[in-house]
Amino acid sequence: MDEKDDPGAPAEQLERQADELEALGGIQERRVADEAEQAANAPEDEERATHQRRADKAAYLRDKLAEQAEAGDE
Repeated sequence: MDEKDDPGAPAEQLERQADELEALGGIQERRVADEAEQAANAPEDEERATHQRRADKAAYLRDKLAEQAEAGDE
């Protein structure tokens, strides 16, 4: 069996990891948008702050996933 045919081969693992990171980044990007919209439409300050914190956390996670993906490309 060639290394390229082995599902455990390093190149295959890196490609799968890159795909997973991209998918997770997309999920976080959608969460940022959803929570920001909910914050903008929240009737009360406390609810607005909660949604803004969630949007901030999702943005942080999105950025960390992007950093990890970039590090994997090197």
